[in-house]
Amino acid sequence: MKKLILATICVFCSAFIYAQEHNNTQKDTTKLEEITLIGRRKLSNYRQEKTLSSIDDYLEKSNKITMIKRGNYAWEPSMNNMNSERLNITIDGMQIFGACTDKMDPITSYVDVSNLQKVSVGSGQSGSENGHTIGGGIDLQLPNAKFYQSGLKTSVDLGYETNGNYKTGGLDLDYSGDRVYLNADGIFRKSDNYDAGDRQEVLYSQFQKYNISLQTGYKLNVKHTFDAAIIYDKATDVGYPALTMDVSLAEALITSVTHNYTSDSTFIESLESKIYFNTITHVMDDSKRPNVPIRMDMPGWSDTYGFYSKATMTINKHSFSVNFNGFYNRSLAEMTMYPNDPNQSAMFMYTWPDIRTLYSGIYAKDVYAFNDHASLSAAVRVGFHQNEIAKKTGLESLQIFYSSIEDTKNRVLSSFTTDYTFKKQHYDVSFSVGYGERAPSVNEGYGFFLFNSFDNYDYIGNPTLKNEKALEANFKANYHKRNFHIGVETSYFYIMDYIIGTIDESLSPMTIGANGVRMYSALSNARIFDVYINSSYKLSRSFSFNGTLGYNYGTGSNDENLPLIKPFSYSAEVNYYTSKFNAALQLEGNGNQSNYGSFYGEDETPGYAILNLNLGNELTIQNNKVVLKYGVENILDASYSTYADWNNIPRQGRNLYMNMSFVIR
Repeated sequence: MKKLILATICVFCSAFIYAQEHNNTQKDTTKLEEITLIGRRKLSNYRQEKTLSSIDDYLEKSNKITMIKRGNYAWEPSMNNMNSERLNITIDGMQIFGACTDKMDPITSYVDVSNLQKVSVGSGQSGSENGHTIGGGIDLQLPNAKFYQSGLKTSVDLGYETNGNYKTGGLDLDYSGDRVYLNADGIFRKSDNYDAGDRQEVLYSQFQKYNISLQTGYKLNVKHTFDAAIIYDKATDVGYPALTMDVSLAEALITSVTHNYTSDSTFIESLESKIYFNTITHVMDDSKRPNVPIRMDMPGWSDTYGFYSKATMTINKHSFSVNFNGFYNRSLAEMTMYPNDPNQSAMFMYTWPDIRTLYSGIYAKDVYAFNDHASLSAAVRVGFHQNEIAKKTGLESLQIFYSSIEDTKNRVLSSFTTDYTFKKQHYDVSFSVGYGERAPSVNEGYGFFLFNSFDNYDYIGNPTLKNEKALEANFKANYHKRNFHIGVETSYFYIMDYIIGTIDESLSPMTIGANGVRMYSALSNARIFDVYINSSYKLSRSFSFNGTLGYNYGTGSNDENLPLIKPFSYSAEVNYYTSKFNAALQLEGNGNQSNYGSFYGEDETPGYAILNLNLGNELTIQNNKVVLKYGVENILDASYSTYADWNNIPRQGRNLYMNMSFVIR
């Protein structure tokens, strides 16, 4: 640990010294596919459906991303039909790891739209800039330095939704000068139990959360700036109707300091170096559940120290980018069971036996422009990954099942991708292939009797698992002429040593009522395919139409369907917009989930279709702005679940909402 911290400080300082010696405007040559979040910093774009939507709602707008729901809060991102273990999710390039063994606290739950400027989404190996991945990368990006000399600006946001009596409010203060900027914001969200279709109350779906952030920067000169950021996020009284336990506390502190150097006259055009620390506390309990056979407390903690240094360079027709990064993480979780008989002793065990993860790696990318129409890119990442079991009792517990394991496991991880893009006036085509590897997650490698309510089995990790590996191919084509656009996007993944749970008949479950025990093991291979067709047509200056069709498929080498694979999906939208008013009528739905993974506890989900109506107005009072967003979701009050709803918990029924934002200049 001391060596890592020393190396981090040396890298950070050397980056600053190099920049000071060479003196220099940042040029990003590694842009990934992006979804831009319209939060309170971007209220001028009043066409966004809800200015106060959660990040989960925003992410679900992407074809590639689906949010797995265990309740009304903290949805888990899934990309290319792969869950969070196979994704690399970061906050402004910083590695952060949840503290919940049941994945109740995905990284996306610890920030809010008030913190972010945009979200960068890279499918497959195009998302490996910040770390190793199989399915892709999601980077929740903080705002860039803002020395606009625009003085003080303030915005106030209020929102209310009828379903669940959901209330939200926020305040943003922003000062920008010549050498100093400061942004402070906070947001509060609170919801009671929501109602599914036909006014059926969904118990244990309440939550309360607030988020506070502070970002400041100082400009040394035109080439050197320093930024510091801190985010504090706290959720309490969070219910999970799809699970057997709720959450009394989910708390995160995220901090970072960044140095930026930019120049157009030296070999290195931009250099960004960051050191960071984040800590997460997560507490599961079942104290509010009736008729619990045995009460349990399950707290978890995750602390991460890390750094990165990113540089960009341009030589003739080559645009280079390099990212050297590393982190040290400590993950610890425990469970205490309290028998109903007071004469019996409580039982304690580590579910994560203090796992220490050390990683350091380097990413390099080159984009070569043949001409104005064609380019070829290639990227590679290589890293060293080490896990250590710090608790002796945890090591001894796992040695019951794997007698030969040691307390430390070292791995070398690698990835590679190349992409060819050709663009003309009316069409563009791109094709890419890639290879990637990942290490098993803490759950997969070291989890001890973790209950999975999806298939009703206890799970035990396997430290001897091999690296999971994947070959991928991606194709994308778009045609656009005048007011018409159509595009197709498809991906295929061939995953080797696919990690998944396998039933062990010789073991008895720890959880009362569980069907049995699954040990993490690996299929020889699995195959995942998806294809999406998108189209849009502008009928007039005010009317437009767009629609999407999607098909996904996944199967393993055991000829069983993989779980949580999205069925046939569709959406259509008619938009009307003027300079001060917009309206949209949306249809979205899925077909019947016929290829479900019954072998893994999944059951069939019927098809559904819902209608939404979104409206918006923008008013200008002197130099100030008022933005109104209002509408009706699930107009027909349909009662339905999707394939991504854990244990078939029903989605919200009819919901009327209104958001009001005041931007004071």
